[in-house]
Amino acid sequence: MCGFTYADAGVDIDKKGSSVESIIRLLSFRRKGSFRALAIEGHFAGGVEFGNHVLVLSTDGVGTKLLIAKEMNKWDTVGIDCIAMNVDDVLCIGAEPVAFVDYIAVPEIDDNVIKQVAIGLNKGAELANVSIIGGETAIMKDVVNELDLSGTALGIVEKTKIITGSEIKIGDKIIGFPSSGLHSNGYTLVRKLLEKNGIDYHALPDGFEKKIGEILLEPTRIYVPDILPLLQKFRIHGLAHITGGGLRNLIRLQPEMEFRIDKPLPVPRIFGYIQQLGNITAEEMYQTFNMGMGFCIIANPEDAKEIVNETDGEIVGEVRKGAGVVMVPQKIKYTKY
Repeated sequence: MCGFTYADAGVDIDKKGSSVESIIRLLSFRRKGSFRALAIEGHFAGGVEFGNHVLVLSTDGVGTKLLIAKEMNKWDTVGIDCIAMNVDDVLCIGAEPVAFVDYIAVPEIDDNVIKQVAIGLNKGAELANVSIIGGETAIMKDVVNELDLSGTALGIVEKTKIITGSEIKIGDKIIGFPSSGLHSNGYTLVRKLLEKNGIDYHALPDGFEKKIGEILLEPTRIYVPDILPLLQKFRIHGLAHITGGGLRNLIRLQPEMEFRIDKPLPVPRIFGYIQQLGNITAEEMYQTFNMGMGFCIIANPEDAKEIVNETDGEIVGEVRKGAGVVMVPQKIKYTKY
């Protein structure tokens, strides 16, 4: 029997990608004169030339993870997710995130909820070392039914230190960094499966030490303090934030090379629980979730070895001749509950 898919839950990644490509084709105008846009379309963030530097921008939201926050009546971590999804993307260009603005849309104001969201935003800003310099709270009862949270991060990098993936070479190693859980992707599929199986977010399945809802609300890891120092010390060839689309995010760095994963990181057991609920194939899991690896660095073998010695990263594969992402068939190694 064919297992449940993200598309079955209402999110067709391929259709979304096609739609985004259509939008990009229509957004063809580029500013004339100074402060020109940097030609790095399709990457994790965009840039604008600013003298000898490039200002880097990324915008994203928390997604349907917010519906779980509502079910659990716990809003003090989603702000961390909002900061993380943006600053980790900015980091992928080799830029240091420096500032952030948030956008909250609500059908009506709930002072306690807004306060809890702000607590998370402030904590995320502290972890990423960015200043929240502005934001907007919009009351739009006729437009939104639930709270929505998104934001934009600003980063800066010297022109000579931009990392786009153009330096990636055959033989380079792929270093994977552990995620803190699902981060902020795949929640539509997770919610549908829990609903389909009649599982409450407050349930505590055998072997789990936390309620399902609490595990799902674990905030997205902010990689900035771990990765940023490495950019000053090593010649990094590529950086990838593993979010929606899973391992396919690596293709953004160098579409004309093959990223071969043969030693994937151990996968947190929550992913195994989700896979069992929907009888989901391994391929579908790895193209929907981060599967325990939330960020990747591409570097030459010598630097990769040193990076692993200094961080919690592990070499998970290498770059080869070919195209796309190849996951060497093997049984998924889940960690204990």
